[in-house]
Amino acid sequence: MDPQKVQAVAQWPLPTTLKQLQSFLGFSNFYRRFIRNFSSLAAPLTSLTKTTNQPRPFRLTPEAVRAFHELVGRFTKEPILLHPDQTRPFVVEVDASDVGAGAVLSQRGPDSKLHPCAYFSRKFSPTQQNYGVGDRELLAIKWALEEWRQWLLGTTDPFLIWTDHQNLIHLQTARQLNPRQARWALFFEPYHFHIAYRPGSKNLKADALSRRFAPDAGPPDPRTILPTQRFLASLQWPLEQSIQAALPGDPAPPETPPNRLYVPASCRQEALTWGHCSRLAGHQGQARTLQFLRRALWWPSMRRDVREFTAACDVCARSKSSNRPGAGELQPLPVPKRPWSHIGLDFVTGLPVVDDLDTILTITDRFSKAVHLVALAGLPTAKRTAELLLEQVVRLHGFPQDVVSDRGPQFVSRFWKAFCRLVGASTSLSSGYHPQTNGQTERANQQLGRYLRCFASSQPTTWPRFLLWAELSHNLQTSSATSLSPFETCYGYQPPLFDHQVPEVEVPAAQTLVRRCRLAWIRARAAISRANTEYARQHRRRHRPGPVFRSGDQVWLSSANLRMPAGSRKLTPRFLGPFPVIEVINPVTCRLRLPAALRIHPVFHVSQLKPVISSPLHPPPVRVPPPRGVEADRTYTVRRILDARRRGRGWQYLVDWEGYGPEERSWEPTSSFVDPSLLTDFWARRPGTSGAVPRGGGPVTNSSS
Repeated sequence: MDPQKVQAVAQWPLPTTLKQLQSFLGFSNFYRRFIRNFSSLAAPLTSLTKTTNQPRPFRLTPEAVRAFHELVGRFTKEPILLHPDQTRPFVVEVDASDVGAGAVLSQRGPDSKLHPCAYFSRKFSPTQQNYGVGDRELLAIKWALEEWRQWLLGTTDPFLIWTDHQNLIHLQTARQLNPRQARWALFFEPYHFHIAYRPGSKNLKADALSRRFAPDAGPPDPRTILPTQRFLASLQWPLEQSIQAALPGDPAPPETPPNRLYVPASCRQEALTWGHCSRLAGHQGQARTLQFLRRALWWPSMRRDVREFTAACDVCARSKSSNRPGAGELQPLPVPKRPWSHIGLDFVTGLPVVDDLDTILTITDRFSKAVHLVALAGLPTAKRTAELLLEQVVRLHGFPQDVVSDRGPQFVSRFWKAFCRLVGASTSLSSGYHPQTNGQTERANQQLGRYLRCFASSQPTTWPRFLLWAELSHNLQTSSATSLSPFETCYGYQPPLFDHQVPEVEVPAAQTLVRRCRLAWIRARAAISRANTEYARQHRRRHRPGPVFRSGDQVWLSSANLRMPAGSRKLTPRFLGPFPVIEVINPVTCRLRLPAALRIHPVFHVSQLKPVISSPLHPPPVRVPPPRGVEADRTYTVRRILDARRRGRGWQYLVDWEGYGPEERSWEPTSSFVDPSLLTDFWARRPGTSGAVPRGGGPVTNSSS
């Protein structure tokens, strides 16, 4: 017998795992009918496949090793092996695994049973292991034909190739082949064969030979989230060491819950700081902070201390917006006694320009709810606003007693204040970022906007035509506060809309007209008072009572409506301060002492404020650093420079000051900087520039330009 024919079986390695043993037994079972007493001979091997008989770790017993060598010797001797006979058809069984290929050349013997003639097995190279399944199976066929070329080439009868890859049965009729398959197809042309599909469960001999080179794949070790080299030491907190050091002087009481560490009184402030202010804790609210601390710590007054500490946290006060309803009681303005004695003014801007008109002046009577609408060419000056008041109000209704408006430049100018003082009218300006002060005029603006959208949205440039009709429509509609129309409140009757209504409004005598007007005013004033009471009741349902402030109290100011220089709006603190209250104007309005850099009016509604809460458990915030004296000058420390802009022939820089909040940021000229390295570092980090500090007013250019 040629040793090369049986080399693949004669050199079969000794199984070292249960999977390798099962593969060998699957190969052996096909030839058991040719080996006398096969069951007894293979019994030491088959017994190791049972779970109860497997040693730990897996290894072959001496009896199993002797049985393995005996079976390998029987496979390579007659009557199993048959000498090839070229007058009889051959059968080639091939299979490919992930690591190698195997094949068996067989013929039917005198007993009409299939006998092996030769075995073949070869390992794939690393490149060949990357082939697709179809290419690996086809490569196994190519290797088998090369190995047994002397018997398979030129056979009179076609030989049969068995494969467990069904797609290969169409190889000889395929129209599209990849370059590798097309090259191998030229190799197959001299051979006369048929390819037949055989399921893998029946193609065990070739499959076992193809897996001889499979590595010992034990169960993979579980992968850790972090690589082993990233583990330095177990996590330890300084708080735990402080508690352990303090426990001898303040031992844990008997009621300490199990699996929790008692916190002595001297360590509670540190524990609260760790459980609320650390990066792991994340400045959570009262409930989450308490739950976080309760996982490992305990002390008797834990809930009260957590509530007090979180309420006094200045970082939370600055960074978190409130989810609670708005604060402050409703404070209705005084009810007037006659029409047009108390009025409100406001402007509607942003309209399409038509004949230079793009603004509407809204004048509202707070008693009758009547309005006058005036189209203007842009926002007027204080002088022009006074002229409009004389034309639209004084000329028709007499001098007003009070004028309510926002804090626009027209209404805070000295001219406007002097004008109102001369005509005997007081000025009532709304508090900062609280348009509800002039709520009636704001409501009239909303109704005007709805009216214009209904009639002029398809042709926006026609809005001035509808202004007269919008005013008339508003003055004819019944007010929900007075249950009368503004026209009827002012004149005592509703203007007729049809001819048959004319007799209803004819007045036989002037005295009757006056009586009707006075009666309408009395009814309107009573209705307004009732409406204000109802509005206040509804306001209390949706709002909470505001905090009571006194002069000298420290408060936080909401930054929702403030323009903060530079920086991301998303990361801007939600509250600024703290700022002192210098005057309580009324129960819902306070005047604050603000830094000059804010440049806003210091009067605010209590809904824009929240009190500063202090606690001995929370460390006091860092005080604002005082200026340092350098050559008798007041100098301040710069945290960083945020931005730069040209002004005149020089540059200005937006400075974020050390120890001050974002409300104190300011633009400073180049001459104000004592340390020139601040400017050098800023321009070196600024993208799109050459990195050099510019001089004069020249542009800053990129170094590549």
